[in-house]
Amino acid sequence: MKSMRKTWLGMFALLLVFAIVAAGCGSKDNKSDGEAAAGETSNASQEERTITHAMGTTKLTGTPLRVVVLTNEGTEALLALGVKPVGAVESYEGDPWYPHIKDQMEGVQELGGESQPNIELIASLKPDLIIGNKLRQEKVYDQLSAIAPTVMSETLRGEWQTNFKLYAEALNKKEEGDKLLADFDQKIADAKTTLGDKLQQKVSVVRFMPDKTRIYYNETFSGMLLDKLGFARPEAQSKDGFADDVNKDRIPDMDGDILFYFMYNPDGSDTTQKVADEWMNDPLWKNLSVVKNNNVHQVDDAIWNTSGGIISANTMIDELVTYFK
Repeated sequence: MKSMRKTWLGMFALLLVFAIVAAGCGSKDNKSDGEAAAGETSNASQEERTITHAMGTTKLTGTPLRVVVLTNEGTEALLALGVKPVGAVESYEGDPWYPHIKDQMEGVQELGGESQPNIELIASLKPDLIIGNKLRQEKVYDQLSAIAPTVMSETLRGEWQTNFKLYAEALNKKEEGDKLLADFDQKIADAKTTLGDKLQQKVSVVRFMPDKTRIYYNETFSGMLLDKLGFARPEAQSKDGFADDVNKDRIPDMDGDILFYFMYNPDGSDTTQKVADEWMNDPLWKNLSVVKNNNVHQVDDAIWNTSGGIISANTMIDELVTYFK
């Protein structure tokens, strides 16, 4: 009996060892699977990619989390893609942000103007990506690149869609970026359908500033959007180029079927309003057919001109449709 009990005890002990080993192997296998999955995810998120941009190429790894942006249109791109920057250059109007993005910029560090961003302040934010523009920051590119990987678009004059694609790629959000651009193209198509024959009306665009007045042409933010929609422009404005600073003797060139004007007033005073009032009281202005037909409309300078990004582009299209309804 004793011998039999020993045999059973031995067998039980052996079975117990097998069970423990099996459990250990199972645990080890499960852990290995988990580690492999985590490793796969980590490797995917840490995949290195090379971004080609206006200043050359920049290598980026994974999805940037602390992004500094040095243009107004770049700021709109980030916000549209669901990225709040840790730092951004101030808006051309507002304190320090445009009213239409102010609520989304709470807590973002203001970094000075587009042409003179604060390099030391940028460094203090410890960014893992800096987005800038060659036209504005070419001279400080090397300084910026020493702080963090830096990607720069080429220009700011109406190239927001090209720039947006670059920014989305740098942010590791190409798919989201493509979707937003496709949505915008659909908005254009829908607006064309809605506007129909009204696209034949000639649209005039004028800007008042504290020290000058401009007629805007096709190579401007608003001009390119009008062209994308297929709007006609007055003969004097239907040409390539950015804008002309004009004297009052050019007021007749402002005529059209409908006139949109915006006012740039960075200091918040009434200086630009006084300039606009002076022009609008001129006999040449009052003699414009568009004025006589009461079809002159003030629109937001930030939306229609200055900010130059995807949020403003979508808003401007929506506003245009309402004016023609």
